[in-house]
Amino acid sequence: MHLLPTRAVRAIGNSLGSLLFHFGRRRVTLINLQKCFPHKTDAEREAIGRGVFQHLASATLDLGRLWYAPVDDAISHVKLIDKHFMDEWRGTAPVIVLAPHFVGLDIGGARFSYEYPEAFSMYSEQKSKVFDRALRRARLRFGKPLLVTRSQGLRPVLKALKEKKPFYYLPDMDFGAKDAAFVDFFGVKTATVTALSRLCEITDAKIVPLITKQTENGYEARFYPAWDNYPSGDANADARRMNQFLEERIMDMPDQYFWVHKRFKTRPPGEASFYDKP
Repeated sequence: MHLLPTRAVRAIGNSLGSLLFHFGRRRVTLINLQKCFPHKTDAEREAIGRGVFQHLASATLDLGRLWYAPVDDAISHVKLIDKHFMDEWRGTAPVIVLAPHFVGLDIGGARFSYEYPEAFSMYSEQKSKVFDRALRRARLRFGKPLLVTRSQGLRPVLKALKEKKPFYYLPDMDFGAKDAAFVDFFGVKTATVTALSRLCEITDAKIVPLITKQTENGYEARFYPAWDNYPSGDANADARRMNQFLEERIMDMPDQYFWVHKRFKTRPPGEASFYDKP
């Protein structure tokens, strides 16, 4: 795949995604979309869902270039936009780069690591040792970032932040009820981790979001201004602020968010699962 032009990979990704939409996580995706966009018709949600699988298939195929093409070629189709929002804090303050789960997440992370080789991130170790080694090798191609496993906890994260290394952080998944608050996400009470505001309280870190968008010719990774008045001292309000920012970005490209994840898996006490089959 890394030998093919981007437009060819997009065409293959669209066909593959349309096929995969009829298998696997289609049901989960449509449940998520129904909960978040109840005002849309079934046909509109189907179209968004199909787009999710098409973009996700293309992003997966793009890993061929990301992992195996020469480094300069691998990152050449990823454009950084509004880089000054990040650069104004570089080396002067701890920075947490908020990177939600859009389909271009890995590609944007590689471009970020290339531009900021002192960066670090967390990752989940894979069950397959072979795949885990391949994943680590790929992620270490771009600037030799520090990779912290989730099993290591927050101690190495705090240490690196205090050394003013930027942290590429992905806190918008359902990690269970522990250390989470149930706050609105598109009007649905959603288990949302509160670690983002806690890390800021401990380290005085700035939050600089980075959103990666898949385009016809590659990707655009856009920085947003650092958040003011964050953390607020109210963990629930801070979690809601993150979700609200995420909602706004999703509305810009609803078919590029990672809706295949069971975002509403953890429910408030006494509430039934959305994903149980009737």
